[in-house]
Amino acid sequence: MNLIENIREGLRSVKANMLRSVITGLIITLGITALVGILSAVDGIEGSVAESLSSLGANTFSIESKINRGSNQSGVTEKTYPPLMLNEAERFMDQYKVPSTISLSANLTWVAEVKHMSKKTNPNVAVTGINNEYMPLKGLELLKGRTFSQLELDNGVPSIILGYKIFTTLYNANDSVVGTEVAFSGTQFRVIGVNKEKGQMAEDNYDNMVFIPLIKANQMAQGKGLRYEFSIGIADPTQMDYAMAEATGLMRKIRHDQLGNPNSFLLEKSETAAEKLQSITMSIRIGGIVISFITLLGSAIALMNIMMVSVTERTREVGVRKALGATPLRIRQQFLIEALVICFLGGVLGIIFGILLGNFTSSLLGAKGFTVPWMWIIIGLVTCVAVGLLSGYYPANKASRLDPIESLRFE
Repeated sequence: MNLIENIREGLRSVKANMLRSVITGLIITLGITALVGILSAVDGIEGSVAESLSSLGANTFSIESKINRGSNQSGVTEKTYPPLMLNEAERFMDQYKVPSTISLSANLTWVAEVKHMSKKTNPNVAVTGINNEYMPLKGLELLKGRTFSQLELDNGVPSIILGYKIFTTLYNANDSVVGTEVAFSGTQFRVIGVNKEKGQMAEDNYDNMVFIPLIKANQMAQGKGLRYEFSIGIADPTQMDYAMAEATGLMRKIRHDQLGNPNSFLLEKSETAAEKLQSITMSIRIGGIVISFITLLGSAIALMNIMMVSVTERTREVGVRKALGATPLRIRQQFLIEALVICFLGGVLGIIFGILLGNFTSSLLGAKGFTVPWMWIIIGLVTCVAVGLLSGYYPANKASRLDPIESLRFE
């Protein structure tokens, strides 16, 4: 009996025990669907949001004042550093030569209560003074109105841009917002714009913030020092290390840090939203693989049990084949092929369902386009073959060792 005949015999056996084969194949289908479906959904979501995530901190680093913490756990007083000053920030922006976008901001308060006519927000609104590079670098887009003019920024004009949550709290959806006035901390501001909803993917809750010109925030601080912060976006990601080194050297020069002394400021590479998403999706992938492994383990045990039953049922058939000259290798091949056929058919069906389920799930979560995860398809097929071989080998090996005479006597 050659290999081709073995394949035909395996297919005939599967067809003869159709119900049993279908049930086993469906168990394998479920495991492959879970594997391909979850992982293709993750790929689809990642591909869809990759472009938008590039504006949420990708290729950026920040410079801010070092927080003076007083004494450490050993009771030793740590060295204190003066905060970044506005004139130092302006000198840095003038002298920094690496191609980049530099936003400068300072938080005035985290507990403002913004009022408009008879409506008011909770006293938990963050008020941030910014320059015009802040919003593009943070990926903030306008729903209504405009950004600050250079005249407003230079003169500290009381103009304001509202976060989306502030807008929905103080105004109705169809209200004309631009040109109206809001107030907080005893100062009236003219609304010039409203930001689009940002949601919780952002590093900060931008929806619950309002933005005013940086000079105006400095004036309202009334001599109380603000904590200024740079966010520097580098045009070429490959130049990130060079850009950070140049920024460190320039800021040390501006702040007169002595050679050998630590930096008197904090410079950090931003954890990008893409990195955060990668961490989350890695956890989802691991969960999907674990679920699939458990399901496939159950299907492998079921397949092995069915193949053991098949060997027992066909003991006389094995005896006849051996009596006619079939070698143990050919007998082993026959049963392995049966196991592989069941796994392969179940796996192909699982891959189709997995692709459809993964794309449907990713579309519900906002992804666009149809994703065909070729890598996971290949992994799914390889997994099917592995399950078939592992589940079918023991029954096949048992069948190949049957004694022909004893097999012919089996009832």
